[in-house]
Amino acid sequence: MSDLTRWFDPRKGPFDLFERLFEGEGGTAGIKVEEHMDGNDLVVRAELPGVDPETDVDVSVADGALTIQARREENQERKEKYGYRSEFRYGSFSRTVKLPEGATADDVSATYTDGVLEVRVPVPEQKAQQISTKIQVKRT
Repeated sequence: MSDLTRWFDPRKGPFDLFERLFEGEGGTAGIKVEEHMDGNDLVVRAELPGVDPETDVDVSVADGALTIQARREENQERKEKYGYRSEFRYGSFSRTVKLPEGATADDVSATYTDGVLEVRVPVPEQKAQQISTKIQVKRT
C-alpha cells in the first residue's frame, strides 16, 4: 500500500504524476530494451533516441551481466512572433541485463542506428544436460 500512496502523494500536482507515469520513478526515463537469441548470439536492442553513441553511451560486461549506461542533454529553443520557449531535457539512466551462462565480454559488438543501440553477445553452445535415467532395482 505504501507504493500506492507514494504515487498519489497529495503534495504533488497532476503534472508530477504524469511525469512519473511516462518518465519513470526517478524523473528520467529508463532504457527500454528487448532481447532475443539470434543463432548463438544474444541480441539486446535498447531505445536511446537523442544521444551521441560515441560520447554519451557506455556498454560493459561484468559479473555475468550486460550494463548499458547513457546520458542525454537536449536543449530546444523556439522563437516565435509572440514569445520565446526554451525546453531542456537531460539526465543519466542505465539498464542491466543478466547474461546466459558462459557468455563473456569477448567478441561483444555494439552498433547504433536511428536511435536504437544493438548489442550482440556471443553465447557458447550449452552442453546437453544429462537426462536422468531410472534404474530398476531387482529383488534377489
